[in-house]
Amino acid sequence: MAAYIDTSALAKCYIREPRSLDVLDWADTQDEIVTSPLTLVEFRCVLACRRRARQIDPSLERVALAAFDRDVQARWRIHQDAASLFSEARQLIDLIPELPLRALDALHLAYARHYGATSFATADKNQAEAAHALGIPVSIFY
Repeated sequence: MAAYIDTSALAKCYIREPRSLDVLDWADTQDEIVTSPLTLVEFRCVLACRRRARQIDPSLERVALAAFDRDVQARWRIHQDAASLFSEARQLIDLIPELPLRALDALHLAYARHYGATSFATADKNQAEAAHALGIPVSIFY
């Protein structure tokens, strides 16, 4: 079994922000960390959004992206069978109707459930509540 990290927590490993050191400490204690292919796109979007908002400069954007790309090969295990989990993600929205679960959050949770995550790391309050409601142990970094 492995721990799961969503993009909101993973981004803290590459861009210094509140709780970044906590995420890095958490990651160092895990035997294996998995994430979904969504993270490849979401992380790239996070960097581009931060650059456009002038929170990071283009140089830091390039360095962070290069470090992330290296870690995709060595640190983060990415499962590639996304298509099979879209139906499961859809069902999660019905399973916890009282929570405002967004589409990509549901997909992250479907991955975590499908692969039997021992922990779910996130910096997203709604996603943390949904993971907790689904019985997945949550490591919260917001």
